[in-house]
Amino acid sequence: MARLRRKACIALFLFTLFIFGTMMGLRTLKPSDGFSDLAPGLDLLPMIAGKVDRRSVSRDATTSPGQAHPPGTNTKAVISNSGPEGIIFYDVHIFYYTWYGSPHMDGKYIHWDHILVPHWDPKIASSYPRGRHMPPEDIGSSFYPELNPYSSRDPDVLESHMEQIGASAAGVLVLSWYPPGLADDNGEPAEDLVPALLDAAYRHNLKVAFHIQTYRGRTDQSVHDNIKYIIDRYGDHGAFYKFTSSTGKNLPMFYIYDSYLTPPESWSEFLTPTGSHSVRGSAYDSIFIALIVEERHKHDILAGGFDGMYTYFASNGFSFGSSHQNWKAIKAFCDGNNLLFIPSVGPGYIDTSIRPWNNHNTRNRVNGRYYETALQAALNVRPEIVTITSFNEWHEGTQIERAVPKKTVTRVYLDYQPHGPDHYLDLTRRWAEQFNKEKEQWLM
Repeated sequence: MARLRRKACIALFLFTLFIFGTMMGLRTLKPSDGFSDLAPGLDLLPMIAGKVDRRSVSRDATTSPGQAHPPGTNTKAVISNSGPEGIIFYDVHIFYYTWYGSPHMDGKYIHWDHILVPHWDPKIASSYPRGRHMPPEDIGSSFYPELNPYSSRDPDVLESHMEQIGASAAGVLVLSWYPPGLADDNGEPAEDLVPALLDAAYRHNLKVAFHIQTYRGRTDQSVHDNIKYIIDRYGDHGAFYKFTSSTGKNLPMFYIYDSYLTPPESWSEFLTPTGSHSVRGSAYDSIFIALIVEERHKHDILAGGFDGMYTYFASNGFSFGSSHQNWKAIKAFCDGNNLLFIPSVGPGYIDTSIRPWNNHNTRNRVNGRYYETALQAALNVRPEIVTITSFNEWHEGTQIERAVPKKTVTRVYLDYQPHGPDHYLDLTRRWAEQFNKEKEQWLM
């Protein structure tokens, strides 16, 4: 009898453990209550507190790299030189990073040897390891790239990346950009890579937009100077992305990361028609998309003169902007104020390889179900553009780039099994096609 009771207790314990594990798995598909302690990808900085028509994406596949995009075209998808299906869509944008380096091309590893970022609270920081990663066996990522810890300067890597992005059906890569001579705290300047990237994108019928990053001394005036530099230098390239209005006017599009760090009063000097150094109506007029993190940012974005907002973060429930449940309200606000709402979706999130104390913001991939949940949430609000976070932000585990299983003496990396390395490229293509089918029905 006692043995029977023990067996019953063991069975009950195992059943309870199964239920707990299932609930934890389902939790990854739901937003958490309120805000988490840290925005994934933020630089740990304190938060600081003339519109356009609805536009559709344009592309002319016949222009050469040195030619400007001809006005009046309104092609939303073209045949790509990548992938078996060959169709890519210019209303699917994907964030892209060129900050990686390897000894073969750069004389050393860059970014793959990322430091372990200490927590800002010394008491918490003392409980976690310090130092930096030691590639190639130990890299600053929870996943391991099929291309190994590569250099962004490697022409073969660029070709592979363009092929993979084309296979995913995303038509516009959004390049993380710093001005010449500047870089993030863990990288080195890479602005000189832009011409090679534009040429590689052009060979695959892809377009390139620019994601203006935070840098020391960034102001509304310095961003104005950045826009002039980019358009003067790259605006006539055949792969330079432009957005076409219903009136046929082509304008470049710029995403401004951490836009909330500059007050709206300053942005309005640059982005409203009456501003002291207004870009509106000039040769440098563009579509400017701000980052929404907190709910109050939507009013700041409107007051600052931006043309729309995006959410970037792939951790559902982390912030107001990244929480799927808030997208309907954000979209309604944008519709009411003639702004674009561009939701950002990602396959998951895990940055504990560089922020070991941040596991509460981890979002498990659940073999792709987390990604599909995010994609469906985006389509539900009928956006004009969807952004993917990301192609290759390996530190935060948001990449859809090909990854492979990897086990070393000290580490076991995550992977995409039981699926293959192309799993998230394939899912992106499937949903890009679904997105464009649904858009046709919305128009009808």
